[in-house]
Amino acid sequence: MEKKIFISAGLLGLVAVVLGAFAAHGLRSALSVSSLESFQTGVRYQMYHAFFLFVVGLLPQLTPAQKNRLFWLTITGVVLFSVSIYLLSSNTLTPIGGLFLISAWGVLVVYLLKK
Repeated sequence: MEKKIFISAGLLGLVAVVLGAFAAHGLRSALSVSSLESFQTGVRYQMYHAFFLFVVGLLPQLTPAQKNRLFWLTITGVVLFSVSIYLLSSNTLTPIGGLFLISAWGVLVVYLLKK
């Protein structure tokens, strides 16, 4: 389970850096200031959750099942939140993605409090 978490975290981080650079250099002239800020918000949250997954993978207090649940909450949240921002196509998916990201953090706290 940890290997899948670490690889996914690394890929999320890599893609966040690539998209951040693309936004800074390639999209600046193509997007409005507001759209560019939204895009960069998606990049920031993706990177935050790449770090979050690394932490989840390192926590010995969590069972493999708990890590798996946190992994899927986070991946689903990043896809619905950040990807929807990148596509700039749906205002309804972004809050749902945010809910998954909030759930991942909350579930982590509950798991740690139970240990």
